[in-house]
Amino acid sequence: MALSQKHWMIGAALAVAMGLGFTSAARAEDTIKVGILHSLSGTMAISETTLKDVMLMLIDEQNKKGGLLGKKLEAVVVDPASDWPLFAEKARQLISVDKVAATFGCWTSVSRKSVLPVFEELDGILFYPVQYEGEESSRNIFYTGAAPNQQAIPAVDYLMNEEGVQRWVLEGTDYVYPRTTNKILEAYLKAKGVAPEDISVNYTPFGFSDWQTEVGKIKAFGSAGKKTAVVSTVNGDANVPFYKELGNQGIKATDIPVVAFSVGEEELAGLDTGPLVGHLAAWNYFQSIDTPENKDFIAKWHAFIKNDKRTTNDPMEAHYIGFNMWVKAVEKAGTTDPDKVIDAMVGVTVPNLTGGYASMMPNHHITKPVLIGEIQADGQIQTVSETPEVVGDEWSDYLEGSKDLISDWRKPLACGNFNVKTGKCGGSGS
Repeated sequence: MALSQKHWMIGAALAVAMGLGFTSAARAEDTIKVGILHSLSGTMAISETTLKDVMLMLIDEQNKKGGLLGKKLEAVVVDPASDWPLFAEKARQLISVDKVAATFGCWTSVSRKSVLPVFEELDGILFYPVQYEGEESSRNIFYTGAAPNQQAIPAVDYLMNEEGVQRWVLEGTDYVYPRTTNKILEAYLKAKGVAPEDISVNYTPFGFSDWQTEVGKIKAFGSAGKKTAVVSTVNGDANVPFYKELGNQGIKATDIPVVAFSVGEEELAGLDTGPLVGHLAAWNYFQSIDTPENKDFIAKWHAFIKNDKRTTNDPMEAHYIGFNMWVKAVEKAGTTDPDKVIDAMVGVTVPNLTGGYASMMPNHHITKPVLIGEIQADGQIQTVSETPEVVGDEWSDYLEGSKDLISDWRKPLACGNFNVKTGKCGGSGS
């Protein structure tokens, strides 16, 4: 897959950023505190609890290596409880009271949107590990999950080219990530010649459980004689009854394939996967990846969590990448001072778990391969399509008002929404 043309400008100057170095002294605290901002209760706990656990593992591993800048790392765990305003309160607490050097957290875009102004106001650092809708670039956030061109659009291309899909159900949870992603996908599908009547868009609330009617609508939409697929941005524990109802109504992958952007191995662990075999997931990592790096990661995870049945998943790999990038940037900067670490992050490159490397680009997004996988009977996901590393595109090429924008947080530009046609920065970029 080719890089977005907008990012040739970014990539061309990346080598300059890789040479940056800083010699500022480290802070005087006895430990370096690391914030963990993930829901451990509420509707998103099904997905986020394991991210807290993997962060504790990564911090423990780093401490066994001697810590960072000669100090031990100390995890500060808070529970925003799937309550979006509470995310902002907990973020403020982590930065202002607990004095964390960086925070790893959030899952939903609404939680990220809630904390974004706090991190910008207090000059904190957030590593956000989940796929998202794009249309944002903040100096204080590093987006280690996928942008739409690293997940959603390649998934649609796969269904269109490999499965011959002509009708599309865009099924999502009712909040910013599904709505913006589907807005991009609608524009993309229409640009590909798909008629408006062959696109159905539907949203349900967080925690939605009564799927009989909604799945019935999907089945009816798919009975028009054209190959139909569901592109699912259903999030959290609503996926459990959604997939159960697909099975109840006999919707098989050979009839109406479902490709999910928010269902990975962790969510599948709570489901009877028999009826789901052959349905798809689009991510940038699967537990089934057969590389030495991944085998080592899984072994360490099982040893740390003391449970060989606990799965790994894509956002865990994103935290693995983000944490290692942060460690490397702190070492490069010689300090945990946020401003210096933010500058040092650009150009940092670390191994991923799929056998390649992830690089932090000047738009604060990373390079990722795109994987499409089929759900197996054992709850694992087998890769059926893989691309080379792709640069995350923060501003969609398919939306008016966005396609002429780039983000480049290096000085002197330091702009999150620079218009390449007008030559002007539109503001903060977030």
